[in-house]
Amino acid sequence: MKWLWSKIKSYLKIKQRTTYQMNTLKRLDALESRLNILIMAQADFERRRVQALPPGTPLGECEFKVYSQFGEDGILQHLVKHVPIVNRRFVEFGVEDFREANCRYLMEVEPWRGLILDGDPELENKIKSQPFYFFRELVPYSTFVTAENINGILSEMGFTGDIGVLSVDIDGNDYWVWKAIDVVTPRIVIIEYNSVFGAEQAVTIPYNPNFFRRTAHFSWLYAGASLSALVLLGNQKGYSFVGSNSAGNNAFFVRNDVLGRLKPLTAKEGYVESTFRESRDPDGNMTYLNGIARLQVIEEMPLIDVPSCKTIKAGELNTSSAEIS
Repeated sequence: MKWLWSKIKSYLKIKQRTTYQMNTLKRLDALESRLNILIMAQADFERRRVQALPPGTPLGECEFKVYSQFGEDGILQHLVKHVPIVNRRFVEFGVEDFREANCRYLMEVEPWRGLILDGDPELENKIKSQPFYFFRELVPYSTFVTAENINGILSEMGFTGDIGVLSVDIDGNDYWVWKAIDVVTPRIVIIEYNSVFGAEQAVTIPYNPNFFRRTAHFSWLYAGASLSALVLLGNQKGYSFVGSNSAGNNAFFVRNDVLGRLKPLTAKEGYVESTFRESRDPDGNMTYLNGIARLQVIEEMPLIDVPSCKTIKAGELNTSSAEIS
């Protein structure tokens, strides 16, 4: 519904603003405000529900959505209830205009202070035009995130040391960027994994600072890292994997010193195959592939086997978990 109001208002604003149109915009703003009140009231009920769940609850049972793409709002509310947060600060990559984001609900209800990063050169203007920018302390920074620049950006913007949440979703070098980060020690990490690579092997795309998923392979399926690779990296950095969202694209990690009664999982225990079907053909048409067919499309593409550092082809992966449909 929120995007609908945005589209209608944008259309009216580019027309000559008659008295009727101005009144229409005012009515739309009032309706949107009332809609937000209803949404937040329902979210408050869900928030209290998930915060009451015991620490061992599967993350899929904690989900609810307000601003996140899937159920990450609820999962985060569950985790911050059981993970002591000293500094309510977050860093989130790949937010577009922040209307749909993992950390926005935290900012709205707690409130948290945040740094958001995106490659859109208009990011700052888009963020400053939204009402929440007036009420909340949010820092937008337009940049194409790489392993080489991320620590410098975080330091420059004053986000170092112990923070509450790091959310990484850059559709490509996610593994390599998280590996490079050493100036912040988030208590909770959300990072996107590619379920097409299955649950068995620890693999990632080779590092390329200019990687762009839509041009790397016509299917849009070649990006990121397997869940096993991220779990291995998380363990090396002092984090435990505590589960995935039910959509099968985001993994959640908690720093070991604040894990408390949360239950660590292996990659195989917490793997969820992605439910969305976003594959394309060479002409850009949707093909809606699922299961093993997705891996077959990219079988010639190179991957790095993380434990051995050797380059393999996607078609060489153990496909037992990718055959789930």
